[in-house]
Formats: sequence, C-alpha cells, structure tokens
Amino acid sequence: MEDTAIIELFWKRDETAIQELKSKYTGYCYKIAWNLLENHEDTEECLNDTWLAAWRYMPPKRPSVLSAFVGKITRGLAIDYFRKKCAAKRADTHIQDVCGEMDELNFSYTVDEKIAEKELVKTIEKFLRKLSEADRDIFIRRYWYLDSIKAIANRHGVSEGCIKTNLCRNRKKLYRILKKEAMV
Repeated sequence: MEDTAIIELFWKRDETAIQELKSKYTGYCYKIAWNLLENHEDTEECLNDTWLAAWRYMPPKRPSVLSAFVGKITRGLAIDYFRKKCAAKRADTHIQDVCGEMDELNFSYTVDEKIAEKELVKTIEKFLRKLSEADRDIFIRRYWYLDSIKAIANRHGVSEGCIKTNLCRNRKKLYRILKKEAMV
C-alpha cells in the first residue's frame, strides 16, 4: 500500500492503518531499534510503542515522508529504552561509543539556543549533501541507524580504522560548521 493511502487511513482513524504500517515498515523500524537495543524483546516492545505513537500523532501530524516519520519515532523510543536499561548499570555496547563520539560536538545545547530547529536541520542537510555518497552513507549509518563500526566497515569493504578516521574527520567538519553558524 502506498504511504499516502496509509496516512489517509490514520486520518480516518481506521485501525487497519496500523496493520498496513506494520506490514510495510516492521523490517525498517526493527533494524533501527535493534541496532540500539540488541535485544529481541525490547526491540519488539519498542516497535509496538512505535505503532501506538504513530496512531496518537496522526492526526494532527501529516508526515510528508512516512518512513522518516516512523523511523524517527522508533529511534527516539529506542534511545529512551536504552537509557532506562542502562540507568542502573554501565552498558558495554557500541552505543556508548556513539554517544562518546557525539560528545565531541558537545555543542548541541548552544546550537539549539542560537539556531532555530529548522535552521539546524537545514545546516545538517547542507553538510550531508556536500559529503561524498560513501561519506554520507557512513555518517548516516553511524549516527542515524546506529550501526557498529564493524558493520559499516564490512558494508564499505574497508578497515574499521578507516571508518573511525572518516567519522572523526566528518564530525570535526560538522562541528566547525555548527560553531560558525552559532556565531552569526
């Protein structure tokens, strides 16, 4: 079923909308949640919450890209599950590494204060468009899909060190851009 038809079902409050959404996007959302949670039960629970959240958000929201809409919901819920799971103990996963890498930017709060959210999104989109296709895929795989360094290296047929260097270089580029934008 086309995304526009699924969205219309949500707007009509037709419960088959959830089944159609699950049918089309379970694999996509499962991958996003699994990369963070690495636990089938938690991932399944996260997906169930994703479908419920989509039901609550539509209407009033009418997403222009349904996959991005449910992907963002899944990612946010998975991060929440991960934080709750790790609140009492320190997790030993690649997600800790991702958080540490993003701490290098440690500019997000200042940027949020100085740049409207839409401007921040435009700046990041512009940054991503300037990257080569491979660099963009590496960056998005790591920081949106939360793939491990090893998985990204295998995907691109390069060493893990090459991926780490690539990510470090591009994080620094993004940091400089965000810092420059925040100074305006």
